[in-house]
Amino acid sequence: MLAIDAAAYRSPWRRRHPAAKAVLAGTLLLCALVLPPWPGAPITAAITLAVALGWARVPPRAFLRSARAPLAFVVTGSLTFLVSVDTSGLAWAPGGAARAGEVIGRCAAAVLSQLLFAMTTPLADVLPRLARRRGLAGLAEVAGLVYRMLSVVLETVDAVRRAQADRLGALSWRARWRSVTGLAAQVFVLSFERARRLEDGLRDRGYTGGLAVSVGTLPLRGRFLALAPLPGVAAAVLTVALSLVPGLG
Repeated sequence: MLAIDAAAYRSPWRRRHPAAKAVLAGTLLLCALVLPPWPGAPITAAITLAVALGWARVPPRAFLRSARAPLAFVVTGSLTFLVSVDTSGLAWAPGGAARAGEVIGRCAAAVLSQLLFAMTTPLADVLPRLARRRGLAGLAEVAGLVYRMLSVVLETVDAVRRAQADRLGALSWRARWRSVTGLAAQVFVLSFERARRLEDGLRDRGYTGGLAVSVGTLPLRGRFLALAPLPGVAAAVLTVALSLVPGLG
């Protein structure tokens, strides 16, 4: 999460309006969910990668590392499609491999499109603008507080791990196991304490359910907004064209 946020703040698209970037990533996400998994999902994923690494200039290593955990979760969860359970026990599910491939393809394309938005748009640019919309102020406030608490936990984990490494906490398997158990205990205590101090700070500043945040002006340029839907349109057109080719559809 910290790596995603850091990449978003360094992104060349940092000064682009979040709405335009939401249109771009949203159309690709829609393609991942609506188009046929073959060949729609691979085409959408490839176009998303090209936009992220080429047009948006997201660091390739950071982008792929951020996608690693959710994609591993998707692959692991899709393994259940390979088996079926009946009165005789476990058996290979008919068509399970094809179904697992479809789910993995769709989810991979969807994850990449969401990372494209997340790694080019800091959350601090999105939440204050959502809070201005009727009916979304409470949701934006809760999301902001959860985001801050997750940042507190991750910062605490990073600080404790660095301290353990400086004390040779990873020198052996026994030391690593002791470090992991100590990390869990320390993170709980320190995170709870920092969360309490954050709550005290909000109360001392007269928090009444809403935070006044200064939002910088970001221009909603017509050219970028006009180009934003094109990657999604290209994915849809290519999918339809290839679906008409015998043997590929």
